[in-house]
Amino acid sequence: MTKAGRRHFIKTFGCQMNVYDSERMSEALGVSGFTAADEPESADLLILNTCHIREKAAEKVYSELGRLRQIKAAREKDGHRTTIAIAGCVAQAEGREILTRAPVVDLVVGPQSYHRLGDLVRQAEGSGGGVVDVDFPEDDKFKHLPARTASRRAPAAFLTVQEGCDKFCTFCVVPYTRGVEYSRPVREIVEEAERLAAAGVCELTLLGQNVNAYHGQSEDGASWSLARLLVRLAEIPAIERLRYTTSHPRDMSDDLIAVHGSQNKVMPYLHLPFQAGSNRILGAMNRKHTREEYLDLVRRIREARPDMALSTDIIVGFPGETDADFEQTLQLVDEVNFAQAYSFKFSARPGTPAETMDDQVPDEIKSVRLQELQAMLSAQQTAFNASCVGRRFDVLFERHGRRPGQLVGRSPYLQAVHADGADELMGRMIEVEILRAGPNSLEADILSVADSSQLVMAAV
Repeated sequence: MTKAGRRHFIKTFGCQMNVYDSERMSEALGVSGFTAADEPESADLLILNTCHIREKAAEKVYSELGRLRQIKAAREKDGHRTTIAIAGCVAQAEGREILTRAPVVDLVVGPQSYHRLGDLVRQAEGSGGGVVDVDFPEDDKFKHLPARTASRRAPAAFLTVQEGCDKFCTFCVVPYTRGVEYSRPVREIVEEAERLAAAGVCELTLLGQNVNAYHGQSEDGASWSLARLLVRLAEIPAIERLRYTTSHPRDMSDDLIAVHGSQNKVMPYLHLPFQAGSNRILGAMNRKHTREEYLDLVRRIREARPDMALSTDIIVGFPGETDADFEQTLQLVDEVNFAQAYSFKFSARPGTPAETMDDQVPDEIKSVRLQELQAMLSAQQTAFNASCVGRRFDVLFERHGRRPGQLVGRSPYLQAVHADGADELMGRMIEVEILRAGPNSLEADILSVADSSQLVMAAV
């Protein structure tokens, strides 16, 4: 058992699943006697939970290690032993190479082994560092993690229901860093959701690298789809909102589309990456769908839920992409009209098929294309935000704003919403009217708060 009274600090890079993983790592370390530190300078254990999707994300990790090296040296000069660990997808992808490149690192642990983090830290400290655990163990890590604590939580939480991916897109490292698709059992997810609800959570975002491929087993041995799981989670009274991400077009099933039309707790906002608008490039990416199939899918989703807003991921400059291919991407963006999007220049990831493809696109061409695409996407996002002015919807207020009396929450469409209101509105779902829209946020008037003693009115 790790000595009681020690402190850890975790810095998280990348996706929402890494945010969830960091929280679970902190809980696992709590069993081993660690408590969370507010800053790295006061921590005995420093963890970087890493992302490997793009080259810059990995390089940020090594840059951050330079700062941690200085912190470790200063602490050890004062007699405080400090352990540095690299976790997550960079750890999984690069393994022992991290120790060669950054000898200051004591422990490298992949995303499938963080339930053993307390033991691994003890091993690293006992051996003077150099511990690497990036295996894909046969046992289910979720069964070995401590139950989610019932202490008061933020009103919104992530919940991982699925990991890994079997699609093997030629540009993506996920199958190599997270492994094959795995779906958690239904009962395990429902119990975790109920514990989160008891702790004050009213919005859940279900996570998975390919979340709509979920096929978890129920207690009677049946395989549940994501649609059926959403219906079950919607039965938890305290859970008022449900979201899920990230989806693959190939797994957007009819029953899942139908749930968007029948379950009001499932938010009208869907992240659905298409990556490229050219069928030739989609084939080279091994995306397993065409532009026509994607557009038909969007049509069916909007038929089921007319107020649905879509976000997406787009890669420009994939090997072999011509001006004509890129023009088809712009045409698809124009036709779908996204509320938000994440667009990137192609970045070759080591070990992926796309890394060695012919016809790599020069970086200057990628930059020009990305700039043109982002101008279109920015205009669409601004227009969508503007279309919300005058609308009324519920906002979940989660934090304080920059000025006194200001609260910040999220709309059903994940937009940041600013409004003036009392502190007791924090963590509650409140109806607002949107007054103004900016490119990245909305300003609102709190309409009314049903309360046993008063009706609160607040204006921006």
